[in-house]
Amino acid sequence: MTCKNVSVGRLIASTFRLESPQAARSASLRRPPPWRLSRSLHGTAARRTDGVFRGLTDNRLPMPWIEAFKLQQEGKNTAAEEANPQERDLSPKKMSDSFHRVVIPLAQDPWLSDTYINSSGHIRLGTIFMDLDALSGIIVYKHTGTGVTTVTAALDRITIAHPLREICDLEYSGQVTYASGRSSVEITCKVARARAEGEPSKPEDELLTCTFTMVALDPETKKPTNIPRLECSTPEEEQIYKAGEAKALAKKEKFKTSLLETEPNDPESALIHKIWLRQLAYHDPNNDVRQPGNVVPMAKTQLATASIMQPQYRNRHQTMIFGGFHLKQTFELAFCCAASFAHARPTFISADPCTFRNPVPVGSVLYLTATVVYTDPPILEEDGSEPQQRDPKNPMTRLHVRVDSKVRDVEHGNARPTGQFNYTFVVPKDVKVLPHTYQEYMMYIDARRRIELGDDQDRQHYTDTETDRERLEAVEKNNLTE
Repeated sequence: MTCKNVSVGRLIASTFRLESPQAARSASLRRPPPWRLSRSLHGTAARRTDGVFRGLTDNRLPMPWIEAFKLQQEGKNTAAEEANPQERDLSPKKMSDSFHRVVIPLAQDPWLSDTYINSSGHIRLGTIFMDLDALSGIIVYKHTGTGVTTVTAALDRITIAHPLREICDLEYSGQVTYASGRSSVEITCKVARARAEGEPSKPEDELLTCTFTMVALDPETKKPTNIPRLECSTPEEEQIYKAGEAKALAKKEKFKTSLLETEPNDPESALIHKIWLRQLAYHDPNNDVRQPGNVVPMAKTQLATASIMQPQYRNRHQTMIFGGFHLKQTFELAFCCAASFAHARPTFISADPCTFRNPVPVGSVLYLTATVVYTDPPILEEDGSEPQQRDPKNPMTRLHVRVDSKVRDVEHGNARPTGQFNYTFVVPKDVKVLPHTYQEYMMYIDARRRIELGDDQDRQHYTDTETDRERLEAVEKNNLTE
């Protein structure tokens, strides 16, 4: 927009025109309140990155993107620019050295809640997952110190311990709970209802606990590098450390029996054959068995997205996307996939172990594909029987959704898998998924194993008198997260 026939002097004079005291008082009455000024499009104080709480991002981006972009154009390693040229301190660290705590004032700050509350008044779990990944990034650098690049490698199973019944302030806390001195480190984070200062917390305040596995890399070579060993100070810390050690060993053993390493066992193979025979029967004109309307082919449950990765979502190493943003995108796509499949609103039950296989570069295209790979009750049991709903008038089905992630450059010359993410929801419908191809059967068996393993873990935390259905109904009725 241009101004004609107006001198520069007049523009300056109009800008700095003196006002009488009465006019000044009138202007102050017309001035918008401070909260509206804080939302100015040109303000930089309230910097956020797609929902990550400001208390978790203040130190996450050490330089503006334009400066990192210049270094990248010059062929310089932006991560190496952060590295400490001095010799790293690898002396043992205590758990308390890495402890970090942040309070998210959702009940006190209505504008902040805009980022965390969805259209149905529920807290967005995807945003909380993103915050927790940012929290783990703060914690890991308290343990490793500068001079390394850390990346998220895996996320262990997450369940809702005590559903939220109201929108309240949330407390994030966490610390390193296992580090053998090699490149990987386990970080345990907790989300709980924040109590007033001085008021003791209660067990029912805990919303969820999760464990991230981070790996330290050399900024120059991008190869794993050693980090300080964790030193325990109390018997309780020793117990926590041993649990982390056992978990790390269990992961290695589990990989040896994964479907990528060995074929399905005998009962699983027999189940695959029975489902395949049932599939043939559905399409045999000489057979009276017909495919029920609530049985959906696995291929028809898929939901996919593609999006270009912008620098606003980068991690502290500048050229790669923040793992929490990646996690949030997969969770929300899984939610949509479950809703599309069931034609009902899903309720979150658990995030099963997820893996980050390769980083996602800034400027790349991220492809996500969500698939309903297992339903419980399933289409058939191992003995060939058809399981029924416990209460046909009020059906309830667990859905296991798998999200496969891959990345391509903009020219689409190269493609790499970036991770597999697994989520379980419950819906008030009687629906079943039916695999057809060999790959779909492997996805079905893998999800079935995850469900069974999760059920075994849940039985260790709940009383025998409380049935699975009672626990699911409690979550569905009282949960304010999705």
